[in-house]
Amino acid sequence: QVTSFQRVAVCSLSTSSPHDHPEHGRLVYKGNLAKTVLGVKFFSYSTSIFNLFMMPYIMLKSGIGVESLLVQAAFYGLIGIFTFVTPVTLHILTKGYVIRLYYKDEMDTYTAITYNAILAEKATVFHQKDVKIPDITKMFTTFYAKTKSMLVNPTLFPNPQDYNHLMGYDKSSFLKFEDLEE
Repeated sequence: QVTSFQRVAVCSLSTSSPHDHPEHGRLVYKGNLAKTVLGVKFFSYSTSIFNLFMMPYIMLKSGIGVESLLVQAAFYGLIGIFTFVTPVTLHILTKGYVIRLYYKDEMDTYTAITYNAILAEKATVFHQKDVKIPDITKMFTTFYAKTKSMLVNPTLFPNPQDYNHLMGYDKSSFLKFEDLEE
């Protein structure tokens, strides 16, 4: 049996970093709102499911079936907005939020981990050359990976060179300091 002290010693002798992923590469970014996004989406989904199950009971007890067609349409429309539109809107706004971003040096590929519609993690693999920066700053988009919008916070990159490489700033046609001296 291995004691906790021995386990710590064995883990510290390991050659791989705890931020490395064997399939995706080196962790270069971790979003600080991942748990919040997951919690808000889960809460929205759970309240929508609750609404769907409570709707027959509410209609039966309230007697809304007897009222006019206009009142029924307004009632169902209001419940429909909270039941369906809110979770769909939340998913559209947060589907590009990057939870974790990995980089593989040897292949120059990134793997962005996001949440899909059923709250499972989804991996999107792309090359640095697939990154497009929008001409106009968009609210929920930092860059496009192929055609998918991605949202990252540049200040959360532990190494600023990783962000610069992701965005292509390290090999862009911007003037460099050395060019200005000449």
